[in-house]
Amino acid sequence: MIDSAPRPVVLVTGSSRGIGAETARRLAGTLGARVVINYRDKAKRAERVVAEIEAAGGEAIAVKADLTDPAAVAAMVEAVRSTWGRLDLLVLNASGGMERDADPGYALRLNRDAQVSLVDTALPLMAAGSRIVFVTSHQAHFHGRQPGIDAYEAVARSKRAGEDALRARIDEFTAAGIDLVVVSGDMIEGTITVTLLDRAQPGVVAARMEKAGSIPTLVDFAAEVTSAATDPHPTGHTVYVGGEDYLLPA
Repeated sequence: MIDSAPRPVVLVTGSSRGIGAETARRLAGTLGARVVINYRDKAKRAERVVAEIEAAGGEAIAVKADLTDPAAVAAMVEAVRSTWGRLDLLVLNASGGMERDADPGYALRLNRDAQVSLVDTALPLMAAGSRIVFVTSHQAHFHGRQPGIDAYEAVARSKRAGEDALRARIDEFTAAGIDLVVVSGDMIEGTITVTLLDRAQPGVVAARMEKAGSIPTLVDFAAEVTSAATDPHPTGHTVYVGGEDYLLPA
């Protein structure tokens, strides 16, 4: 569990918008965390999140890094080291693979390889008591065990591979005193993923909402990710948000 004194240093990937931005704002507010806002190419959007955190009395910096670029990741982690000297919480929120111009191997490079690479690069800054939070979806977490969505298959498969790669290292993390917690959610209302799904496979979002009755909102899900950073979960624990039907046998 993250110690709130001194104020923890947090890196949230993909945090210039959506779940990442809301999680970053909440961590700054509830923990008084110093937050690194990671973005790939939308600097103004990232700086807006920084300004919101600072206006509320918090501390934040925006750092550009394409997570599939090892040099950019190394530079981002160096920025964390030179600014605050340590990292107490790493929230692996960024993901992708549904982009219109993405090549066939991009989803796996981002959702598995880049996640592991970032963890490797960040570990020297993470002392005992630190935590890694991996954010995923039910479609990915239950990949191969529950029916999938064709338009999301590449993302689901690659994010499951990313989760598996991190879980395979739990013993290593435990030896260093670092926890791994996974947060898995149903479709999340208000996210770009839901927008892309509806565009790629019209009707799939409406069908999911009809079956589930309701789906979590972006704010609901970010609150659960924030709680996962501090609640006393055992390492390897999975927090489920919405989609209770996924927890039933297929």
